[in-house]
Parts: sequence; structure tokens; C-alpha cells
Amino acid sequence: MSDTPFGFGLPPEEPENGDEGKKKDPAGGGQGSGGQGGNPFGFGGLPGMGGAGGDNPFAAMFGSLNPQDLGAAFQQLGQMLSYEGGPVNWDMAKQIARQVVAQGTPDGVKDASVGPSEKAAVEEAVRLADLWLDQATSLPSGANTAVAWSRAEWVEATLPAWQQLVDPVAERVGTAMGDVLPEEMQAMAGPLIGMMRSMGGAMFGQQIGQAVGALAGEVVGSTDVGLPLGPAGRAALLPLNVEAFGKDLGVPAEEVRLYLALREAAHQRLFAHVPWLRSHLFGAVEGYARGIKVDTSKLEEAVGQLDPTHPEQLQEALQQGMFQPEDTPEQKAALARLETALALVEGWVDAVVHEAAKSRLTSADALRETLRRRRATGGPAEQTFATLIGLELRPRRLRDAARLWASLTDARGTDGRDALWEHPDMLPTATDLDDPDGFVHREHLDFSELDKMLGEAAKGDAEGGSEGDDKGKGGSSE
Repeated sequence: MSDTPFGFGLPPEEPENGDEGKKKDPAGGGQGSGGQGGNPFGFGGLPGMGGAGGDNPFAAMFGSLNPQDLGAAFQQLGQMLSYEGGPVNWDMAKQIARQVVAQGTPDGVKDASVGPSEKAAVEEAVRLADLWLDQATSLPSGANTAVAWSRAEWVEATLPAWQQLVDPVAERVGTAMGDVLPEEMQAMAGPLIGMMRSMGGAMFGQQIGQAVGALAGEVVGSTDVGLPLGPAGRAALLPLNVEAFGKDLGVPAEEVRLYLALREAAHQRLFAHVPWLRSHLFGAVEGYARGIKVDTSKLEEAVGQLDPTHPEQLQEALQQGMFQPEDTPEQKAALARLETALALVEGWVDAVVHEAAKSRLTSADALRETLRRRRATGGPAEQTFATLIGLELRPRRLRDAARLWASLTDARGTDGRDALWEHPDMLPTATDLDDPDGFVHREHLDFSELDKMLGEAAKGDAEGGSEGDDKGKGGSSE
């Protein structure tokens, strides 16, 4: 069979304990790095696909499969086309992500279950980090528990957050895949539209799984991208990735772990005690996603020439990339809000952690600079994710925001600085990052007092209205 459908390969064998990649990959050529270059969909590097099929994932799929494997592949294809859920097939995403994790990172490091000593080390690091942070911020601890995750456990714990981030973009793609058919054909093409949307959900599931699985090989905690990806109140570190992060830094492993625990614990404080922050950040992402347009010309061309015996034409069209931010004032404003929000979160964490660590860790400055560069450039997997949904979750103005928060600490103290998180309208704007001194010395309205005054006024109006109603009723009865 020379023309193979859709380019979905068989997964490698699952390791016996679910977290350790102890069994060899039968295909041998999977990447798992997420860095697909000009191929944002990256099927050439998916688990179970040999390197020879990187340019044409359809021609290299079934040539070496025995009948049993061929049947399994068609079963997978049937599951893909029968999917009737949301815009992303998240079951498939989870499966692919775990397969990528099982393959290990490009440097050959396999995932492994976390041992008791590693768990104890993480718990102790987070406990000590919280003690140090008590003196650097007025926000109390936000971590109810400290956990040490394997890469596979990170995938399981963060998928709900990825779903919230990606679904708005994927929804636009699913709609576009149904709208590209000529209007006169849509009435009679219901099954075809359904199949295309199922394909879209599966394609996104494959992509998200690949990107999340690759990210699991790079992240060191649950808040690396500046968003609360894990469960609330749970500070998490990945010991295997923490070790890899500090490998060539020439810094004692204990200091690396503690510095990363400080960052994780600081994020947890912010997200736990600023109740509006999570929805503010995810709302900024959704606002940006609404302004991303899908290049339907590629889809229209592919659908217009679609040959049932060559379904890879649609896949090849999608591989060209189809996400473009709209060049409108609204979209530019949405992007500015998102970038500023991410910069303020990461800048606050940067400033607070530096204050807590500078007199206690000899390598604090070096670790700070390493983390800043890491966040500024992003790893291969983060770049793949950016290509995937057309969005880079990077704080472009991290240094500006960190300087502003440090200046606020000097001018107003930790209480005055942290009080700005009480209301979103009190936070610095993108313009304030251009003029931090002007913002630092500007008098700000206390929104907590304003909310209190408005609440009392509303209560007074309600009581007055009730009394008036009573009087009116009494007068009419006489």
C-alpha cells in the first residue's frame, strides 16, 4: 500500500513502570525534541516513525509493517476519524506526550520514577525557600504541598491547563476546516465536514502531544512559562530536569535546587493570594487567540484538489503553517496586554527571589542570569509550541519589569510593592515599563478603599430603596 492515510505511526512500546524508558524504541528514529524546524506539525519526528520519513510521513509508514501492525495502525486511524469531542483530541495528545517522554530527550536521558531521597530533597528545598521568602514578600506561602514529579507526571498534571490555552486557537482551525468547502457543497457534505473536523482534532492532538512531551524534557517545575500549569497550591520540581539544568553551570546541585525552589514557591504565592491573576493571564491568552486568523487559502486549495486516495494533500497544506496574528489595533493591544502581564509576573518573581537569595546563595547572580536568558530565548520545545499555536509565552520585558519591582521595593517597601496586586488596575502598564521612575513615585489610588466605599454606597442605596417601598405600601393602604 503506497498511499498511506494521514501519517500516524504506531507508538513505541510503553515502559513497564510508565515513567522509565527502559525498553528500546522499535522505530529508532523518533526525536522527542520538539524542534521541527520549518515543519510546525512535526509528524516526521513522531514516535514510531523512522528518520527516512521526515519529509514525507505518508510514504514511510507501512512499508515495513507486518499484517498485525498494519491492522493496529488502521485501528488507530479508525479511532482518529471516530473522534467527536472538542477541537483537540486530548486523549491522543496525552498518549503522544507520554510516548515522547518515554523515548527520552535528545541527549539520551530517559524519564525515571522519582525516588524517596529526591522527594525528600525537593520537600526540604521548598520548605527552606518559603522561610526565605517570608522576609522578601508580604504574600504568605501559597504551597500546601511540595512534590517531585517525573516527566510523565508533569504531563498528566499540566494537560488541563494546556487544554484551556490551546482550545480557543484549535476551535478556530476546526471551524475553518468546515468553512472552506463551497457553500453549495456544505449542505450535502456533512459526513466530509465531520471527517475533516475529526482529522483536525487528531492533528492538533498529535501536535500538542509532541510539544507537551518535548516540554516535559525541559521544564524544571510547574510554572516555567509564567502560567500556573499545575494544580493550585502544589509546588513541584522535576529532579531529573533540575539535574540537567545545573549540569554545566559549575554550581553545587543543592544551590541549583534551592534557587529553582525559590522561583516555584514565589510563583505559588502570587497565584494563590492574587485571586484574579489566573483568569487575567488566561484571559489575555484567549484575547490574543481570538485575533489569530487561519490562512484558509491553503485549506481551500487543498480541499479543492482533495483526492480520496491521497489524503496527505491536506496534511501537506497544513504543514505550511497557517497561523497569522491580525494586524489590527485590537490585536496589537491584546498582544501588549499579554506580554505586559507575563513580564510583570516574571519580573516580580525575579526581583523577590533575588532579594531572598542574594545574601544566602553565592551563585545567586549567576543563576539569575541563566534563568533570564533561558526565559528570553526559550528552548526548542517552547519554540515548537509557539509555532503550534502562533503564540510565544515569553516575557519580552522581563528585565524592565524586574527593575521596576526592585525600585518599588526601595521606594515603598515590600508591603507597598505587593499591595499593587490587590487590583489589576493598580498594576504597571507597558508605558510604565518605559518610565519606571515615573510610576514608582506616582501616587496611586487605593482600590481596596474605593471598592469598600462603593460597596457601602450600594448597600445604603438598597436600604433606602427598601424603606421607600415600605412607606409607599403603607400610604397606599390607608
